[in-house]
Amino acid sequence: MEHRDITELVMQFVLQLGVIILVAKVFGELVERIFKQPGVLGELAAGILIGPYALGGMIHVPGIDGAVFALQGGQLPVSDELWAMAQVGAVVLLFMAGLETDLPSFLKYAGPATVIAVGGVVMPFVLGVVATVWMGYADSYMSGPALFVGAIMVATSVGITARVLSDIKHLDTPEGVTILGAAVVDDVVGIMVLAVVVGLARTGSFDMASAGVTFLKAGGFYVVFMAVGLALSKHIASFLDWFKGRGATVGVAASLAFLAAAVAEMFGLAMIIGAYAMGLVLSDTKLKHYLEERLEGVYYVLVPIFFCVLGMLVNIPAMRGALLFGGVLSLLAIVSKVVGCGLPSLLVGFNQRGAWRIGVGMMPRGEVALIIAGVGMAEGLIDTSIFGVSILMTIVTTMLAPMILVPAFQKGGSGLRSRDEAPAG
Repeated sequence: MEHRDITELVMQFVLQLGVIILVAKVFGELVERIFKQPGVLGELAAGILIGPYALGGMIHVPGIDGAVFALQGGQLPVSDELWAMAQVGAVVLLFMAGLETDLPSFLKYAGPATVIAVGGVVMPFVLGVVATVWMGYADSYMSGPALFVGAIMVATSVGITARVLSDIKHLDTPEGVTILGAAVVDDVVGIMVLAVVVGLARTGSFDMASAGVTFLKAGGFYVVFMAVGLALSKHIASFLDWFKGRGATVGVAASLAFLAAAVAEMFGLAMIIGAYAMGLVLSDTKLKHYLEERLEGVYYVLVPIFFCVLGMLVNIPAMRGALLFGGVLSLLAIVSKVVGCGLPSLLVGFNQRGAWRIGVGMMPRGEVALIIAGVGMAEGLIDTSIFGVSILMTIVTTMLAPMILVPAFQKGGSGLRSRDEAPAG
């Protein structure tokens, strides 16, 4: 009996993956052909359509107990297995984004990216907290719901923006590397803010010592990891090049990405931060293009699963009672990133065109925002309406950003005040 149960579980999981990849590819193709927009939007829309709150919760297949994508009773509406597979896709996405990033440019724009990230943290957090209180969803500015909404507003989706910039071949432009650098900083800070907010919500008081330890632990890990990784990058490349078996080099490189993702999670950061960092470490080695070419097939299979599963988290019925709050929060989410990141961009060497691109590129939330919202649900500090609003805000910013970002780059023109001018920092 146990063997048959495991077999049925695996069969259902494989069926789900088959449906997800097929529908995601079909919708992505339609969006690219008909609407001339990045396929990621179609993948998100596909997830909403076949998710447990929509058709996925109604479609039954002989031999499967329950609906194909039956609503789960845990922290997330999808199964743990499906969510885990989606995270694997996210790790692959960010590892590839790191590989595709021009490392010298990334280091060159690290200073400006950090300045921009500060604006992308402070303004969204403050507006999120204030809006939650003013709209009647929290009693005070230091209450759990208000702080969690503020934390959710902070995150920038490295995955969404990296995918769009990669699709339109602008990942290694000054604006592209600055956006990715600032987005990574935002996510690092967002995870640190989450840790502080959870501690504050649990104890009811702010502990400066604990907050400082959390910031140092997470931020220190990222700095040390990058410093050590870059110092050893040539040796790592030589180690990878030592393998001569067919596919061995690619397999070991992928294992390093997964190990880096796991270590980042152990230090309180999101797995995607570790994966992106490992990609950056290998991006300036002779294996860069070799790994990109060999991993491309894996990328186009696993990454759509991630975006489709994100869409499956959307619970449209749960949002009905808080649509006004969701609309306000979505508007503030857009403004806070465009203005909060765009204005600092003007101070570090970008012109208005570049500042607009950076502000829009920092707009989408995504995986880290969903992680923070999920933690809030698990801690019992936000209810289903606020969780639904968070998902709505995430989806609105995620779907709107590519629509604006693509034409912003396709219009052409330098984003720097002078073509030969490097941003300050």
